Amino acid sequence: MKNSLPKLRAALLLLLTLLLPVLRVAAQATAAPDSPEMADALRQSGKIYVVVAVITVVLAGLLFFLISLDRKLSRLEKEVKE
Repeated sequence: MKNSLPKLRAALLLLLTLLLPVLRVAAQATAAPDSPEMADALRQSGKIYVVVAVITVVLAGLLFFLISLDRKLSRLEKEVKE
């Protein structure tokens, strides 16, 4: 279990490293004075929440996959040591 914590931290750091530039670009795009019509239409119809929900589910799935992969690798490492 001690070995899995640094791996989990590394996975989360990698995820954040990949996610932060995307969020920065998204923040700059929303701050632009010329807002695209599609964004306004999605916001008015309430579909923007569907987009946010899908992104959240995908990111949660990736995080769950990384954690389960780390646990499996930890078990395999213990088996190899024994």
